[in-house]
Amino acid sequence: MSLGVSHVDVLIVGAGPSGVMCANALVHAGINVRIIDKRPTRITAGHADGIQPRTIESYGLADRLLSRAAHMIMAAFYNSGPNGIECIGRVPDVTAPTARYPFEVTLHQGETEGIILDSMSKRGLEVERAIVPIALQISEDPTELADPHAYPVKIDTETVYAKFVIGTDGAHSWVRKTLGIAMDGEQTDFLWGVIDITPSETTDFPDTRNKSAIHSTNGSCMVIPREGDKIRIYVQLSDTDAVDPGTGRINLGRYGPERLLEVAKKTVRPYTIDAAPDKIECRQRVASRFTEHERVFIAGDACHTHSPKAGQGMNASMNDTHNLAWKLAYVLRGWADMSLLKTYEFERRKFSSLFSEKLRTDNEGHGPTHEEFIGAFQAYGNFSSGVSVHYAPSTITDPTHQTAATNLIIGQRLLPHVLVRAADAREVNIQDLAPSDGRFRLFVFPGDMSRDALDVVTVLQGDKRTINYLQVLLDDTDVTGTRGGKIHERYGISRTAGAIVVVRPDGFMLSL
Repeated sequence: MSLGVSHVDVLIVGAGPSGVMCANALVHAGINVRIIDKRPTRITAGHADGIQPRTIESYGLADRLLSRAAHMIMAAFYNSGPNGIECIGRVPDVTAPTARYPFEVTLHQGETEGIILDSMSKRGLEVERAIVPIALQISEDPTELADPHAYPVKIDTETVYAKFVIGTDGAHSWVRKTLGIAMDGEQTDFLWGVIDITPSETTDFPDTRNKSAIHSTNGSCMVIPREGDKIRIYVQLSDTDAVDPGTGRINLGRYGPERLLEVAKKTVRPYTIDAAPDKIECRQRVASRFTEHERVFIAGDACHTHSPKAGQGMNASMNDTHNLAWKLAYVLRGWADMSLLKTYEFERRKFSSLFSEKLRTDNEGHGPTHEEFIGAFQAYGNFSSGVSVHYAPSTITDPTHQTAATNLIIGQRLLPHVLVRAADAREVNIQDLAPSDGRFRLFVFPGDMSRDALDVVTVLQGDKRTINYLQVLLDDTDVTGTRGGKIHERYGISRTAGAIVVVRPDGFMLSL
């Protein structure tokens, strides 16, 4: 970053998953955006690795994610038995019936960020690294704050005047602390050991390629398959053992590699593991607010943190800025009022921390039973997969005419379904016709057009050399008769009356 004074529409502080997701969306929308990060180089690994079905289908990056990542299709559950842990059941990892991709994928954070950084680079945007902001000031002038063309935010390293600033600078966010925003939530600190290994020939745990939740008398851990032949083991450690008695604070140094590995070995007995461990500290928290005057926002780990058990951290972070970016673009282009930005916190404030209890064993009378735990996992699948996120009614989710399409829930995402192109009978998934490119979509279901009293003729304004007639679609099956068809029934739309479906730029239903 050069010295001097500069002006920018949006300055993003922090180049983790939520930051690069936001920068990528904004630069593709034609917004003047800069992104800075204190790290001198991009990360090559990272603790976040699980990518949920909704995240896969959201950003147009599915092909690269699916080709590089491990696919996590089944989940196994282990509990203490007479001779150590024993498997009590296996179920599909994703239980959401409407998931287009009925599985999670796992790919280390550095690789996931790299896919998005490549997309940014194609539009000429790069992360400006080794930059640490030292001061942030927001104008108190109501007229300036209400004017989307004003630059009411000042950041000092060089002097940058920004219309909007987004803090995506992690759990220890400088932006959040500078604004004096508190983190609320559970007061228990969860310390997790993270072991990445390529299993050796002596590894005999039978579910290394499945997500595995393990509860034993020695503690809890998760086994997650990774790309290639790797696996990741999360080991939940005792917060009391990790507290420095002199300061009363969490001290990661109290758990050295040998001690961490010993805890993991005890937890998975009678099976064996071998690893070179690392550690992460995870507090489950949510910020008391997500914005200051709708001019400075925080997103991702800067405003909420999660236990690794939920598999939500990176997904929730990217979905935060997926929600925010298109709203900023519309305000900056003059297509929407500043009040649209109030819906960011209104829609994204929810967060989850399920599976915090140990499983009930013969020696312990509290916590869920085996059956209750598996049942909760399956019931929670709709939410954890991201496919059933439901935004409440607001100016951009209007359920007034919900009866026009009873299965397309206003405030939830557009359901995937296969259609057939009239031009060439090629199958097309309707979600692919609503990419995250900053535009609203209107899907017209005209109803029964064969009635004697009505003949519908559509006249489009356009050039015969450029008009996209490939977007005329049929509710029919493909040539094999096995895929597609019955979208009216899937969506709950009358074949006689039809409907007009309005989809937001982030893929969520606005109205009918």
